[in-house]
Amino acid sequence: MPAATILGLAGPTLTADEAAFFREADPWGFILFRRNVESPAQVAALTRDLRAAVGRDAPVLVDQEGGRVQRLGPPHWRPHPPAAVYDRLALPLEEKLALCRLGARLIAAELADVGIDVDCVPCLDVPVPGAHGVIGDRAYADAPALVARYGRAAALGLLDEGVAPVIKHVPGHGRAGVDSHHALPVVEATQEELEGSDFAPFAALADMPMAMTAHVIYTAFDTQAPATQSARMIGEVIRGMIGYDGLLMTDDLGMNALGGGFDDRAAKALAAGCDVILHCSGDRAEMEAVASAVPALSGDAARRAQAALAWRSRRAEAMDLVDARARLDAALATLA
Repeated sequence: MPAATILGLAGPTLTADEAAFFREADPWGFILFRRNVESPAQVAALTRDLRAAVGRDAPVLVDQEGGRVQRLGPPHWRPHPPAAVYDRLALPLEEKLALCRLGARLIAAELADVGIDVDCVPCLDVPVPGAHGVIGDRAYADAPALVARYGRAAALGLLDEGVAPVIKHVPGHGRAGVDSHHALPVVEATQEELEGSDFAPFAALADMPMAMTAHVIYTAFDTQAPATQSARMIGEVIRGMIGYDGLLMTDDLGMNALGGGFDDRAAKALAAGCDVILHCSGDRAEMEAVASAVPALSGDAARRAQAALAWRSRRAEAMDLVDARARLDAALATLA
């Protein structure tokens, strides 16, 4: 079995040195960022080269939400709207949900065309007044039930084109007062508040194949460790209250919310119950430290990883892309 890691790389092409490292480290998957993206032909060649390096059909991930978080963009790819746009449309809810699904499917069609088969969408975080803006319009709505419905629509839209979704950031980043890219958020909401709001969209989408953890401390359950490295948060909350049994990956191990060496960060996340370690920067020394602490997938983690990849085969009938783009554009133009 491959190692329980998802790794990034430094630039738009896979160097011989990186290929040799990936062949040895054998990560389960890869993740791309803007530094890895130049053109459709280049990205398609890169995804082929990454899979060739490990000798299998490894998943290739990206964060392609739309709005502020879009790794593939103009001039070669369409600008996609942020998640919050759909609920602002002056249309019946079912029509807005259908457009959300269509928007996600258009994203997925672009990704599938260049060999990317996992999108870190939907963002199921429920924003609250006074929280940090890192989530902001990345959230579909302010009400947990609406977040869940839009999130499922987006996930189904991805699956319509054979791209597997990742629900994030479990069990909820919407209350965070700071950006976990830069500091460790501490959420002091009660268990009742969290269960009634933050956890609810994740429970509603607990059937999804993959989830990404939040680097956030929830003092109602653990006053010391963020969810990514908290056995209680993963065992009692994510696997228990939320009922999630899919593949659980960390958010990026390189974010400043976490401290310590990269081997220690990875070991703590695995010990807490994460299945797969995500490391995004492509920094060789950091990746070597992560690889030294991460074993091959086994047991439940291996089962979940295998099950997650099977979702890539779920496709709907082919659609007319030109017609679909025109339909979505016409709806979005009403907000201009």
